[in-house]
Parts: sequence; structure tokens; C-alpha cells
Amino acid sequence: MAKKDKNRKFKQKLTDKYRLVILNEDTFQERFSLKLSRLNVFVLGGLFSILLVMLTTLLIAFTSLREYIPGYSSTSLKKKATRLTYEADSLKNRLSVLEIYTKALKPVLTGEIEPEKIDSIVNIKDGGVFFDESKLQATKRDSLFREQVESKDRFPLSEADANRAKNVFFSPLTGITSQGYDVNSRHYAVDIVAKTGSPVKAIADGTVVLAEWTTETGYVIMIQHSNQFLSVYKHNGTLLKQQGEFVKSGEVIANVGSTGELTTGPHLHFELWNDGYPVNPTNYIAFQ
Repeated sequence: MAKKDKNRKFKQKLTDKYRLVILNEDTFQERFSLKLSRLNVFVLGGLFSILLVMLTTLLIAFTSLREYIPGYSSTSLKKKATRLTYEADSLKNRLSVLEIYTKALKPVLTGEIEPEKIDSIVNIKDGGVFFDESKLQATKRDSLFREQVESKDRFPLSEADANRAKNVFFSPLTGITSQGYDVNSRHYAVDIVAKTGSPVKAIADGTVVLAEWTTETGYVIMIQHSNQFLSVYKHNGTLLKQQGEFVKSGEVIANVGSTGELTTGPHLHFELWNDGYPVNPTNYIAFQ
């Protein structure tokens, strides 16, 4: 019974009417009045709170105000992160291509593949293959191409000067050339004799793609340059750069030595490759 009276009194308090009156202070004239109860005030206050929360949520979700919330990343930061992720993926793909390219060239440049295997097509003897000589007659285009090649052979110095003008390379070492570039003997390099410990320098800006020890050519370092050029330095005494480092033109990358089984004394075995093919370094670099 007492509990029912208590509940009745509580409900009575919630529903008791009150009047909110606004009076003129000077004349005490009533300007505004409003009937209220505790229940009405509670309901109106709850609805106002819900609307305020909803409005705040909408403002934060669909305006730039959300960027001022601690811990929330800004739109510009997200764009930068997306761009950096894309650039990282691109660099990863380029690095994969460069690794494949290096692995393909490494056996040839380090001497792991014998010259006989590289030029095996030259050693193939006549196996009795017959040709239709009528199909071997030179066409007009073949004749023009032959004249162009012969004209280049008549003026080798002008071609070398043109190569030097297009690609300016720094001399890797100053010394005496003991053996030059010779396709017939399959010596695709220039050997430069110098004192042990003499500095070996990069011929141009580039990235070190290989810097390691090989049994036949000792310490070897390879640098990838622009315009598809690749420089190779063999028989070094010590290497001063590591794979992946960027080097400047004329920067010291190694010291002269006589490492490797194929060495004939302190010297630098220098090779220059372009587009996957060896080229004569003397057409691009003055070693003396």
C-alpha cells in the first residue's frame, strides 16, 4: 500500500502543472506565459539533445570539420598516402625489371658463360644446308643499307666524335692501355694498367646494380647509366660502393687491384654496354 502511494506521488509530481511567466519589471505586465510540467520538460530536453547529437554528427560526417577531430586523418594526407603508395608500387615494378635485366647480363659480364657458348653460332659447320641462290640476290634496299654501312666505315673518327658529343663520360682511370677492344678475340673491354690502389671512378651518374666477388674476375662493380648504358669494372682490389647506391660522375667507386683467376697483374678491365650489346669504350672515352 505504501509502495502504491509512493508511485502515485511520483506520477503526481511528473504531471503537476507549472506556469512559466515573463513579466515587465517596471509595470509587472505579463508578456509571456507557458504551462509546463516535469514530464514535458524531460521530453523536450531529450528531443533537443537527440536533435543536437544528430546535427553535430551530420556536420562532422559531411563537412571539413571532421579534420579537426584528434586522430582523424585529413583529406590531403590521404591523397598523399595514395600517391606515395602508387609511386612505391611503380618503383617496385621497375626494380623487378632491373633485377631481371641484371641477372640476365651478370653471367656474360662476369665471365661465367664461356665465349664459345656466346658465339656458338660462328662455330657451326656446314651441315649440308642448301640455299636457293636466286633468293639471295641483293635488293635495292639492301644495296642502300650496304652503302650506308660502308660510308660509316670510311669515317670512323667522325662517328666516334658524334658518340662523344651525345654521351659525355668521365675516364674511369688514367693509365697505360695494355689491351684494347677486339671483337675478333672476343675481348669486349679495355684493359688499363695502373698502380695498385689507384682510384677507379664512375664514368657518369648512375645506380650500382652489382657489387660483388667473382672467382674469375675478382671484385666486380656494375653501374647502370642513362640512355641504356652500363659500365663494368673488373679485377678491383676493393669496392667502395654497394648495390643500390647512386653515384655521381667522377666519384671514386673502387681501387685498382689484381683480383680474380684471370688477372694478369694490377689493372682495370673496363667494359661499356649499350642496349644489351658491348661497345668500344674508346669511341666514348679518352683514357689518356
